Amino acid sequence: MPLAMGSFLNIYAFLSFMWNQLKTAFFLGLLMGLFLFIGSFFGTTGLTIALIFGFGFNFIQYFFSDKIVLAMYRAKELNKNQAPNLHKMIEDICKKANMPKPKKVCLIPSDAANAFCTGRGPSHYVVAVTQGILNLLTNEELKGVLAHEIGHAKNRDVLVATIAASIAGVIVYLANMARWGAMFGSRDENGNSNVVSLLILSILAPIAAVIIQLAISRSREYLADSTGARIIKNPLALASALNKLENGAKARPLRFGSKAAASLFIVNPFSGRALINLFSTHPPLNARIKRLKEMEF
Repeated sequence: MPLAMGSFLNIYAFLSFMWNQLKTAFFLGLLMGLFLFIGSFFGTTGLTIALIFGFGFNFIQYFFSDKIVLAMYRAKELNKNQAPNLHKMIEDICKKANMPKPKKVCLIPSDAANAFCTGRGPSHYVVAVTQGILNLLTNEELKGVLAHEIGHAKNRDVLVATIAASIAGVIVYLANMARWGAMFGSRDENGNSNVVSLLILSILAPIAAVIIQLAISRSREYLADSTGARIIKNPLALASALNKLENGAKARPLRFGSKAAASLFIVNPFSGRALINLFSTHPPLNARIKRLKEMEF
């Protein structure tokens, strides 16, 4: 019976993994479709300029984001002598996940309880935790959080986020061009005025791009939850940790850093909840916990 239940758990985890991957592919496809639609309003030159700026800026961020984010949150490296238990925990999780150990394990000097992973992927990533999360969680809960963060690296979520941000950035750039075109009475190739179309495009396109980009962020959080729970084989520990962290973020939000990087953390470190789920960087807590509990047999 235990073997049968274990097999069923593996099948469920695999299906959950594939579903979230398909959702990401679908949302990236939507972003690209929106980009191509908007691009059809512009000539080759405008489109090329937008591509160069959008992809160039975001891929520079991709290669240097770990240094930028660590500095933004005042994170300092913790060596093995300073935090032997934390390093041992991470080493055990990495072994189970068939992953190399992070290049750095860092501490953020804050009582707010949270953690994040940054870096380019499985061979180059950093895990950072706050002092607050070390004080708040049990060992099993902390393992769940660390497995979630290592899951982000395993799933190459920084790369996915960079691609999404690049396409969304180009869409916003083109929308700004459309706004200027509307102001100066732009006309199409037949000489007809398309001011109204450009104005509508300049307003709706950036909103649509942001909504899709945030949907991708939420799907990757679900995927990291599933991956982390599968690594440690203890979904309930991660579910318990998420509940504590979400409540902690409401009571004691992070007091420094940038809200632009809130999606990196396991829960939103500034408010704990968005007013509208469409504009949230993280999935609803209840939905995350429900999915994790469904993995327990």
